[in-house]
Amino acid sequence: MGLTLAEKILARKAGRATVAPGEILTLEPDVVLSHDNTAAIADTFQKMGGDRVWKSDRLVVTLDHAAPAPTNAHAENHRKVRAFVREQAIAHFYDINHGVCHTVMCENGHVRPGALILGADSHTLTQGALGAFATGIGRTEMAAVWALGEIWLRVPETLRIRIDGLLGDRITAKDIALRILAETGPAGMDYRAVQFEGEVVDRLTTEERMVLCNLAAEGGAKTALLATDMTMDLYLAGRCPESAFEPFRPDPDARYEQTLAIDVTNLGPFVALPHSPANGRPIRAVAGTPIDQVFVGSCNGGLIADLRIVDRVLGGRPIAPATRMIVIPASRETYRMALAEGILARLSDAGATICNPGCGPCLGAHQGVLAAGEKCLSTSNRNFRGRMGCRDAEIFLAGPAVAAATALKGQITDPREV
Repeated sequence: MGLTLAEKILARKAGRATVAPGEILTLEPDVVLSHDNTAAIADTFQKMGGDRVWKSDRLVVTLDHAAPAPTNAHAENHRKVRAFVREQAIAHFYDINHGVCHTVMCENGHVRPGALILGADSHTLTQGALGAFATGIGRTEMAAVWALGEIWLRVPETLRIRIDGLLGDRITAKDIALRILAETGPAGMDYRAVQFEGEVVDRLTTEERMVLCNLAAEGGAKTALLATDMTMDLYLAGRCPESAFEPFRPDPDARYEQTLAIDVTNLGPFVALPHSPANGRPIRAVAGTPIDQVFVGSCNGGLIADLRIVDRVLGGRPIAPATRMIVIPASRETYRMALAEGILARLSDAGATICNPGCGPCLGAHQGVLAAGEKCLSTSNRNFRGRMGCRDAEIFLAGPAVAAATALKGQITDPREV
């Protein structure tokens, strides 16, 4: 019997010819990721008796969740992280000027097909867009990995999601992802490996594939990933040494727990209503809802592909006078590309506020938190109650085209109508 993509990666890591769902494997990760939570993990690591991390060259540390530090408490946390990085001689450290950890990981060659990546963040699944088995773990688990250099994982069942058809005008990967979550619900992918494939997936850019993998976390997925192809190879070229990866594809006779087939030919814009990413509806259900703030950013909506779409939809027109628009590129690389292409200047001319790369208001720390009673349409990945700093505010999730159209009109708007 053949192996799914996730099973093939885990079998290789275990040095075995085959593995089966439900088996428990003890594995050494290729890369481990932490961000502003590094100081808290280091404290647990030291309480466990840890002195030196098992392999400092396997650690990637970023400062992105509250960057630059908005409070004294955040500044003190950053100071502790920087001290730990120096003490442990961690070479792969990205300070406040680099951007969101998941995007930084992909852009800086830390992800390769077939790798096992552990991150102390639930959206580590993003890196599966480059063919890795990437999964989020807790802080205590991460401290143990730092100390021991291994983790046990249960081999997950695989949910295969085939996406076929033709995408309509101004319909994006975010619309597809929200449509899928509306069908599976918030727990429909629990501890599954989600394998994306299909003719639409084949045509998506790497950044668009990251959107799919990232949002699988909101369905409870253990990991989400794609097989290697030419698109992936082109993205990795120059970022990851050619000798560091090999093609990874599922076997033709692999067995899947379930196959979900999605035809996007007639798919329109999708919007997730408060307070769940799985609470998606076709845009007609909420069109006309007044919006106080539009947020374009995060690891799920601040990539260069997203900013280009926003720029095209706005078309040089000014945003609605009563609506704020905050734009935060996901990374320094994205920021510089958007700067060079004139996108940031045009968005600024339209009335948008441009902030430095990072997570921004996605986690409710700064750069655009909401007031009671306000409504925000966001390209980020979560709209839980209180997610953007206020339990009495409402967050709608949508793709970049909807975000741009909404900013233009000051209310939730179908981008095909502007």
